[in-house]
Amino acid sequence: MSKRHSSSKVYLDVVENLRTMIEADGLLPGDKIPSERELSERLVVGRSSVREALRALELLGLIETRRGEGTFIKDFQEHKLVELLGAFFLQNNKVNEDLVETRNLIEIDCLRVIIAHAIDDEIEQLIRWAEKNDFSDEDFFLQVAMCNRNRLLERIWRIVNSYAKASTFSDTKVSKQAYETLLEYVRKRDENQVVATYISLIRNMSKSK
Repeated sequence: MSKRHSSSKVYLDVVENLRTMIEADGLLPGDKIPSERELSERLVVGRSSVREALRALELLGLIETRRGEGTFIKDFQEHKLVELLGAFFLQNNKVNEDLVETRNLIEIDCLRVIIAHAIDDEIEQLIRWAEKNDFSDEDFFLQVAMCNRNRLLERIWRIVNSYAKASTFSDTKVSKQAYETLLEYVRKRDENQVVATYISLIRNMSKSK
């Protein structure tokens, strides 16, 4: 292992350990984090590694240093944390697999809610959108998530999808005809066929990667 690679790994470990420590201590935006010396002792790493990690977090807008006062957690937006730090924390293959499975389950549930509760005009609007646009897998299921009336499901989908985008996933594109077939079954409110078609879509996407 090269010296540069080893140094990079220590730095990433410090960033992740800082995140874990912040969560464990229940620190919130506006709270002060321990000093550089205290963090070095607590995390059992050199102060230079702590300094590098803190500098990165400050550049990301997640913490701020106030002269004469110390370092504080900033009131960041949730999506910023997801997008900017996700790449650090989503390198575990099992985590990635769980993300994919969770996103798939949410998408199926969004489709089920649409079948059960959406009015005909809402479904037709979704179909017209698909007919008029070229879109990726993510684009399509964003529309599905927004069409479903359960706002919590939509919110959870957005968060899980953000983590997926911040990891090593690349967005895929399935043939438009496959999506049109799926939507035709949604129009007929045929849940069994919708689920079966969705599973077929997922398998095709997996083969294309």
